Amino acid sequence: MLEELKKEVYDANMQLPKLGLVTFTWGNVSGIDRGKGLFVIKPSGVPYDELTPDDMVVVNLQGEVVEGDLNPSSDTPTHTYLYNHFPKIGGIVHTHSPWAVSFAAARMDIPALNTTHADTFYTDVPAADALTKEEIEEDYEGNTGKVIIRSFKERHLDYEATPAALVMQHGPFTWGPTPAKAVYNAKVLEVVAEEDYHSMMLNRSNIHLPQYLLDKHYYRKHGKNAYYGQNNAHSKDHAKRENK
Repeated sequence: MLEELKKEVYDANMQLPKLGLVTFTWGNVSGIDRGKGLFVIKPSGVPYDELTPDDMVVVNLQGEVVEGDLNPSSDTPTHTYLYNHFPKIGGIVHTHSPWAVSFAAARMDIPALNTTHADTFYTDVPAADALTKEEIEEDYEGNTGKVIIRSFKERHLDYEATPAALVMQHGPFTWGPTPAKAVYNAKVLEVVAEEDYHSMMLNRSNIHLPQYLLDKHYYRKHGKNAYYGQNNAHSKDHAKRENK
């Protein structure tokens, strides 16, 4: 079942250690088949070098395991909630990457300070509310998804334009149209968090990126008037040459 998606999710998970985004088993990637209403996620606590595509677990949008011999990631309820409330995303990543976690632990948004940020995230990356004692005891992982959704609603943020959030005192979640793109966004977030930390140590004044420069960099990559990169025909031709 969903063999191609399992391979896609497996490949995306294997990028996390390669990109320096996870230590030990501290992270996971999932990907969804919207037509079937099912998603595939990494199993819980299995070392990356022991994983295979067949180890990926298939889960429905009620959070129930449909196929798989291993327990799914402990963060499965968070992924489930995000897929149900962010209908256009196709992949989700959670890591404990240190620079992003530093902002989460400090209960701080990751601010838009430079064009590296603006190329991927249209606003500050929000630090969602810390979970209460009651929320943790009731449904820790499910309520983690709820505080992310609540934060985006309260701040009137577009989840496609800012495809990331921090959970206070926990860590980052990113998403995208595919599992691979969600991983890309996770790496960009970690790079931006490190850059911001150093910038804020060097200059304590308001160094937010001006809106006009943020707009320029975000919209040159996104939207109908984007012009960064190559057109689809050129990209497909290049991919064909690479595969020969």
